[in-house]
Amino acid sequence: MERVTIIGVDLAKNVFQLHGAAEDGSPVFRRKLSRVQFCKFMASQPACVVAMEACGSSHHWARQMARLGHEPRLIAPAYVKPFFKRQKNDVADAEAIVEASQRPTMLCRTEDQGAAVPGYRVSHQRAVRESANRIDECAARAPLLVRLCCSAGIGHLRRLAEIVEDESAELSDLVRDICSALLDQIDQLSSRLAALKKTMDTLSKQAAISRRLQTMPGVGPIAALAIETFAPPMEGFKCGRDFAAWLGLVPRQKSSGGKQRLGKVSKWASAIFGGCSSLAPWP
Repeated sequence: MERVTIIGVDLAKNVFQLHGAAEDGSPVFRRKLSRVQFCKFMASQPACVVAMEACGSSHHWARQMARLGHEPRLIAPAYVKPFFKRQKNDVADAEAIVEASQRPTMLCRTEDQGAAVPGYRVSHQRAVRESANRIDECAARAPLLVRLCCSAGIGHLRRLAEIVEDESAELSDLVRDICSALLDQIDQLSSRLAALKKTMDTLSKQAAISRRLQTMPGVGPIAALAIETFAPPMEGFKCGRDFAAWLGLVPRQKSSGGKQRLGKVSKWASAIFGGCSSLAPWP
């Protein structure tokens, strides 16, 4: 029996599909295992590369595989999709993961690449969205119910608070209570944002890469953490231009037949740094 050098794992809640391949890519085994069986089976396997699609539970299983002596690799689902042969199912998923991870130019992600930082970024982005929604809702309800002219947006929040606190304002008790409750929620979200920002500032100062990135004009703690967390290892890029191309700071190409057709600059970079990191395949 050929020695297995790489195992592709299609993660799920309870049933995992495995595809073991030799060094030349030839399949050695295909297994469907439960969660408990998966841990026991991987403990009995010799040290090898374990490739998985990056998802919500991939970091947890990557840590488990590392404890068992394996080398975990996480691949963006968008980079696995081109390796499907026909229909999409668990067996095809596991095989495609192996095919993708064997490409010499594939950018894989390791488990120790800032696994805890995305949680702070997601919490921060969620708090920002909730705060904006509460501000818009609070600013919209007053003019809707009492015909007061108060524009939406955080810049007009102080004006709205003054109207609510003004006892001489023509506000019913119901509207005043609703707006007061929303203003209290905004204050709580502002406190959460301040605490999260302080935590992210501390994290950005602990890592050497984040500290170096923040010396660049226009790069703050959030952008520095985003690069360190979601970008692949810098050793995979030959120069800074290659990294800029990975970010999407290049025109979108639709070239064919020797004719170069360049479009607009893609939005991958804005998706990564603007809070919609799921839109951009990483690494």
